[in-house]
Amino acid sequence: MRLFSEKVHLIIRNIPRGRVATYREVARAIGRPRAARAVGNALNRNPYSSKRVPCHRVVRSDGLVGGYAKGVKAKIKMLEEEGIEIRRGGVNLNKFGFKF
Repeated sequence: MRLFSEKVHLIIRNIPRGRVATYREVARAIGRPRAARAVGNALNRNPYSSKRVPCHRVVRSDGLVGGYAKGVKAKIKMLEEEGIEIRRGGVNLNKFGFKF
């Protein structure tokens, strides 16, 4: 049986470059629909590089960028480098959202 954080790290590897998923969608994808906050905590403690586990591609359910261990400015920069448009601190989930 895998640890919760391992499940989170494995599932977000499926989010392609230029797309984002929400913490809630990640929680649902690993079978823990009420664990969105725990997903955020697991990503905050990510011991891997952002290339291996792209935790910057996970945003809040309202589209706002949310937190990031290296800082919100770094997260925004990484998202923009992937072609994701950030408007008023958020992402258009209809345009850039990814469904598992």
